[in-house]
Amino acid sequence: MACVQYPAIESQTWALQETEDQAAPQPHPFDLEERTAKFGEAIIRFSKKAPVNPTTKRLIDQLVGCGTSIGANYCEASEKVSKKDFKNTIGRCSKEAKETKFFLRMMAAAEASMATEARALYREANELHLIFAAIYRK
Repeated sequence: MACVQYPAIESQTWALQETEDQAAPQPHPFDLEERTAKFGEAIIRFSKKAPVNPTTKRLIDQLVGCGTSIGANYCEASEKVSKKDFKNTIGRCSKEAKETKFFLRMMAAAEASMATEARALYREANELHLIFAAIYRK
């Protein structure tokens, strides 16, 4: 699996970083905490571009909620309170990724002009869903 580069992210800097040192080592491409955080940021940027109307307002709210909660749930799962808690929280990551795919599909249907960007985000949401589903099964 390759680390996905989002078109809207490549030239932007993070709004918040843990260190001030810009020469800090780059995270490993399979770092799920980093990957889910970048995905959440991409979802937020995508939602800001969407025109707000009665159809898209609810879709945007739902998309931001589920798209950003994948990373939040993964951070929670990383605390490893117990095996049962870990499995339950990873299961939520999988469900949120699947829900994100659904709302990206609905956004593409509601706003055809955003379909290309929604498709790229959909592919990443699908990869995250497959990763978390595999972790859950183990």
